[in-house]
Amino acid sequence: MATRTAAQRRSDERAAYDAYLATCPARQLLDRISDKWVSLVLNALAAGPLRYRDLNRIIAGVSQKMLTQTLRALERDGLLTRTVTPSVPVRVDYQLTPLGHSLLPLMAAIKAWAECHIEEVQTARIDYDQGVAVHSSTPAP
Repeated sequence: MATRTAAQRRSDERAAYDAYLATCPARQLLDRISDKWVSLVLNALAAGPLRYRDLNRIIAGVSQKMLTQTLRALERDGLLTRTVTPSVPVRVDYQLTPLGHSLLPLMAAIKAWAECHIEEVQTARIDYDQGVAVHSSTPAP
């Protein structure tokens, strides 16, 4: 086996993290951070720690099951921490980690973009749907 330089080994390691490759572990991370609940949880935690019930109140439409699964996944990925304070009742707070904070500017930008451009997207959807309806009702030659 030929000897490889450190630069060659680093290059091979970088190539292994190409998200276009089906076997790339970064795909799992892209799948996680592209989830709408993940985006909303991270953005909600931007201002500081929140309790579960506060997150549930802020993020309208999320089920308890989905919020719990999302929080566990984000904790597992190192994007947030869960702090339990023994009291009656027990207090549980969620807070972004430094890694979570590093992702926040991107997530905030995506949220802001979606809020800013939703009307254009809705118009495009209507135009597309009307075009599809016209094409599907046109008899084939």
